[in-house]
Amino acid sequence: MKFLLPALITLLSMLMSTAQNPLLTKFERTQGRETVTYEEGIAYFRLLDQRFETIRLTEGGLTDSNIPLHTAILSPDGIFEPSEIRRRGKRILLINNAIHPGEPDGVDASMMLLRDLAQDQQLKEKMANLVLVVIPFYNIGGVLNRNSTTRVNQNGPTEYGFRGNDRNYDLNRDFIKCNTRNAKAFAQIFHTWQPEVFVDTHVSNGADYQYVMTLIATQHNKLGGALGEYLEKEFGPKLTRELASRKVDVTPYVNPVKASPDSGIVQFMEWPRYSTGYTALFGTLGFMPETHMLKPYDQRVKATYALLQSFVKLVNAEHQTLARLRKETEDGVRQQREFVIDWQLDEEKFTRIPFKGYEAAYKPSGVSGLPRLYYDRKKPYTKDVPFYNQYIPKTTIQAPEAYIIPQAWQEVIDRLRLNRVELKPLEKDTLLAVEVYFIADFKTVNSPFEGHYLHYNTTVRKETGQIPFRKGDYLVYTNQLVNRYIVETLEPQAPDSFFNWNFFDSILQQKEGYSDYVFEDLATDLLAKNPQLKTLLEQKKRDNAPFVSNAGAQLEFVYQHSPYYEKTHRRYPVFRWSQK
Repeated sequence: MKFLLPALITLLSMLMSTAQNPLLTKFERTQGRETVTYEEGIAYFRLLDQRFETIRLTEGGLTDSNIPLHTAILSPDGIFEPSEIRRRGKRILLINNAIHPGEPDGVDASMMLLRDLAQDQQLKEKMANLVLVVIPFYNIGGVLNRNSTTRVNQNGPTEYGFRGNDRNYDLNRDFIKCNTRNAKAFAQIFHTWQPEVFVDTHVSNGADYQYVMTLIATQHNKLGGALGEYLEKEFGPKLTRELASRKVDVTPYVNPVKASPDSGIVQFMEWPRYSTGYTALFGTLGFMPETHMLKPYDQRVKATYALLQSFVKLVNAEHQTLARLRKETEDGVRQQREFVIDWQLDEEKFTRIPFKGYEAAYKPSGVSGLPRLYYDRKKPYTKDVPFYNQYIPKTTIQAPEAYIIPQAWQEVIDRLRLNRVELKPLEKDTLLAVEVYFIADFKTVNSPFEGHYLHYNTTVRKETGQIPFRKGDYLVYTNQLVNRYIVETLEPQAPDSFFNWNFFDSILQQKEGYSDYVFEDLATDLLAKNPQLKTLLEQKKRDNAPFVSNAGAQLEFVYQHSPYYEKTHRRYPVFRWSQK
């Protein structure tokens, strides 16, 4: 009994504190050791909705779990209609939690943040220009798949969710391809609210260092223009200073050049498959806080809470600048003709930033006996390290006046509509002069990646020609607010294009062919009647020694240069059109 007594006392104390203050979160009641289950979390947000006129919990679209995606809205004026909030000139801060449910820091921090703001007597002053929108749990299936072992390197909480959703998708790779109902529901929320600033809360993996909080900001070159410059030179530094005033040190997400961070840090490039890469396509400043996995859970949640407080303060204070730059960006993107669709790191440019790490060393592995990396926490250091955060264009394209998408490609059309792309159907069958892409080359990953055999290093060959289109095929004009989304999904060379995500793979397979012994005679006749084709064949033989002894390859070469070869093989079925 003497061993049970302390536990009983602790339990009774927790029950009494809950009864006295039902607004205490599970994180607070367990002294920072535990996070809420899905049911507990939604019940808490419902309680906030009931207690405070400034908070409303709403249901959005269904997720893969067949459970709706919730949003908790904190509006100091008690107005919750997005269009009316916009009319009143409020800025929107959108926070997304539990995209990886084993990383629940943002869930607990958001619960406390909404409660504390709602109880703050100065709320209308602190959020005079701001409405806060929180997605409590994004990956609902992963939250429900609760365990205490899959985050093997992480220091708490005692139980947590699983990274994959109910269909085992990593939802932070799904924003552009939109395979899941979660991603479709998110797109609806995002485009409804059109946030100026978006925050997606995470926990890091990787090296050991002194920081509790690291941060990925939208890559400023890729964001581009005045908005990108503002992010790098003003908003980012102000956020760092605000965190410092709250006793939180922050460093860029630790993506080392080599094994150890003292070799230098490279800014993470978030392509549109990732949440902040996706939101950047629409002129939103995106941030992905990554607390450090090895730090105790209570420290991580408190650091996340301080970060979210800092965002509230900064977005409210910067509302005029954010509004002006958003308007400039929207006006500019409607007129933009040149787009960078792929980027590469500028390895010649870097700044030096102070970094608080631990000395890295090697010692014999207890498993293999071979040298293994470790970080010596008895040897902390602060030193300046190179930070590589400049990217330069790798592939640039000129946008056409419009793209034309045949109505057969419904999966692509559905995704364009979901992201507020305007499509104009052709009113009659039409023959148009267009620029046509043929897929010249591409590489493909060796094993499935998030449900796809992802292509990369795609190159195209261009032709112009007359193509017949049917009534109901779609014109997608490039004079829209969502131009970047249009270009980066429809240009096949872009890393996260719909082509690279396999939406057009059926064009890569040749559908018609020939029998060698039958075509041999026809090919001989073709060469006799077409000296130019004969010359091409002989040139190929001179340039390619293995080709000389490969009869099948020579016959295929003649076939591919003959009228019998199908003209649509590898022809990309999205066409570029300009009215000239």
